[in-house]
This record gives sequence, structure tokens and C-alpha cells, in this order.
Amino acid sequence: MKKFNPLAAMAIVALTGGILSGSALAQTGTAVKESGKAVAEKTMEGKETVQAAVTKEPKKSVHKARAKRHAAKASMHDANAKAAGDKIGK
Repeated sequence: MKKFNPLAAMAIVALTGGILSGSALAQTGTAVKESGKAVAEKTMEGKETVQAAVTKEPKKSVHKARAKRHAAKASMHDANAKAAGDKIGK
């Protein structure tokens, strides 16, 4: 019968913890990155909406379309950030 080796057990625990924390850190980084992209897109959407409010018709529709595009991108980034956040610690 082999003796219990505490040093080997601690090494295994440390390696396992390092791998799990690295995975969680990567998912956290993804969530933060996607959240930042969503905020940037929402800001651009607001800019385009304001520009649409102050311009006349030929360019007004262009600004409205750009604002809708930014809103769609922001929604996509929000969904990606939520999905990455849900994976943290799993």
C-alpha cells in the first residue's frame, strides 16, 4: 500500500485550480469585452439618432438606418456578453 503524499496532492489541487481559474478569467474577459462593444454601439446609435433629428430629409433617413444598425449590433453584443457571463465558473 502506498503512502499518502501531501506534496503531490497539493500539486494536483494547485494545477486544477489554475486551470479552472484561467478558464473563468477568459470567460470574464469575453463578457467585459462584449459589454464594452455593446456600450460603444449604443453610443453610436444615440449619435446617429441626434444627427437624424437635426438634419433634413435626404440624410435623415440615412442616419435613421445607421441608428437601427447600431441598435442591432448592440443587441447582438449584449446577447454575447450575457452568454459569456453565464459560462463563467462552469
